[in-house]
Amino acid sequence: MGHAHHRNKSKTMTNKNYLWSDEDNQSIDAELMDFMAGADIKLDKHLFVFDIIATQAHIGGLKTINILSQDEYQSLYDCLSKLKGLYERGEFRLDSTYEDGHSAIEFYLTQQLGDLGKKSHTGRSRNDQVLTCSRLFMKHNLFSIKDLCINLAKQLLALSEQHKNTAMPGYTHLQRAMPNTVGVWLAGFAESLIDDSYLLHSTINYINSSPLGTAAGFGVPLNLPREQVANELGFERVQINPVYAQNSRGKFELVVLQSLYQVMLNIRRFSWDLSLFMTQEFNFISLDKSHTTGSSIMPNKSNPDVVELMRASLSIIEGGMAQIQALISLPSGYQRDLQMSKEPMIKGVLLTKQVLKLMPALIKALKFNKDIMANAISSEMMATDQALLQVKDGMSFRDAYGEAKSQPSEMSYQQSLNDRVSLGGAANLGLEHLYKRLDEMR
Repeated sequence: MGHAHHRNKSKTMTNKNYLWSDEDNQSIDAELMDFMAGADIKLDKHLFVFDIIATQAHIGGLKTINILSQDEYQSLYDCLSKLKGLYERGEFRLDSTYEDGHSAIEFYLTQQLGDLGKKSHTGRSRNDQVLTCSRLFMKHNLFSIKDLCINLAKQLLALSEQHKNTAMPGYTHLQRAMPNTVGVWLAGFAESLIDDSYLLHSTINYINSSPLGTAAGFGVPLNLPREQVANELGFERVQINPVYAQNSRGKFELVVLQSLYQVMLNIRRFSWDLSLFMTQEFNFISLDKSHTTGSSIMPNKSNPDVVELMRASLSIIEGGMAQIQALISLPSGYQRDLQMSKEPMIKGVLLTKQVLKLMPALIKALKFNKDIMANAISSEMMATDQALLQVKDGMSFRDAYGEAKSQPSEMSYQQSLNDRVSLGGAANLGLEHLYKRLDEMR
């Protein structure tokens, strides 16, 4: 039961596992079916449990309006729970035996329960079925990604506090600009992740509506208890209009990827900084050998491959956004084109989660070469501080600017950092404000 059979690769194939097949349409060209199904089965492995959970909620609604008796509901519910357990233990496999995960559920129920299994799809289309399980997948993973962002921000804040007095050059235009500290540099990424956690929270609220019950985009002639089902699935509201439910496919996936883009933009910039600071020309930061690889030809090389792959990961999100943006240039209602919004969304979500899970260990593997960073701060980098000291004595800033430009400063970088008392500066990191925002997000 639930064991796979290899798809017949002949010119035509039997449609026994395609929900739309009938007596007049017994076979379909195998290559055509491969094209239409695409990567659905592979992708649906990530959605399958959510599809089962949504089906359990749906049959609960059918029981409420007396389409199913209590006994019928219980038999279906128990059978779905059994399927979920089999799948999670690897004893039921999704493969090319089925067109997609939706058909796998219905065929399993019919196989196990006969005609009763055929009742599970009453009042539902695969259109609102895929909307529902995809939305549950997105919500579940956005909550996880938000938590990962919060934990990473906390780690960065702790490291920022630890290195609040570790001096380093600050850069603009990739040119040395003013003295800075590792604490300020790290806190910048932490604050961005905090903001992105709020953005993820808003995105969750944005997509937190149940499309189940809108069917193919026109509603059904049954008084489905949509609010009851939405509550059972953990949605905050019902997506009321069936046309909008269909139009939101691709639209919601795009919003999710746009939010993940902001998260992963931090990773790209942090990775870029690390890539520069770990070069022998900078040598500000070293990376533990647990996070480097060797060269296949050059014995002297120790490469930060993980950092570079993290830097590259944003391109996957960006490519997925472009794919969906191009895809949803469509009229209202369901179009089969929308099937292709599934892959970039799933890939982007899983990649973001994977990278964020790896980040804490990467940060622990960093070693800051304090003396080298401090020695890279040269006297001309205190020119701005020198000018502002003269402003305090009554000189106009523009005159002080000209004088500081022509006369080298005798100020030490430590004095420069100690005087940086504006909120967020080296002498006043303001970490307590950032911790407070993190606590509010919890």
